[in-house]
Amino acid sequence: MDSRSYKDHFFKKAKVQGYRSRSAFKLIELNDKFKFLKNGIKLLDVGSFPGSWCQVAREKIKNGKILGIDKKEMKKIEGVKFFAGDFIDQKSKAAIVEFFNSKIDVILSDMAPNTTGNKSLDSIRTNELCLSILNFSKDTLNKNGVIISKFFMGEDFQEIKTTAKEYFKKIDFFKPNSSRDESRETYIHCSGLST
Repeated sequence: MDSRSYKDHFFKKAKVQGYRSRSAFKLIELNDKFKFLKNGIKLLDVGSFPGSWCQVAREKIKNGKILGIDKKEMKKIEGVKFFAGDFIDQKSKAAIVEFFNSKIDVILSDMAPNTTGNKSLDSIRTNELCLSILNFSKDTLNKNGVIISKFFMGEDFQEIKTTAKEYFKKIDFFKPNSSRDESRETYIHCSGLST
């Protein structure tokens, strides 16, 4: 099976298993490796459209509190609250804080801006979103909390790594098998706030 066929396998598998997109398998792989989806947790999914990460979270978390946020409207998922808004806006961040009304245990982000076709610019814009997640976590994440965020390998990778090391006791990088080989995307896993 060549690389493209292998990746299409995930698309077909998502449809068969009822996931809204193939990215569900990225979260499943990330959780298999880092074991952060647990019962009773408070979880925020930033850039949640179309909802496959919320679907996986809902399957794995019992008696928890799950919020998805995205600029694009997401179809309802039982047991998941959705907020339509831009994560970067202060109004959206205030709504997130109000919804949880306490520290968050896990923040997920598979978020990427609309692509421009310029790989360098797209990488910078995605990595800015990753940095905004890291900065948001300082005041909102449980001290033993976890962040999983997508970023692209590029010139600003070092800034992400430096910021993560400043805020967290443990950081790891992981590219799931279900990511396309040609994609520069990878994920950062951060745990244990040090601030």
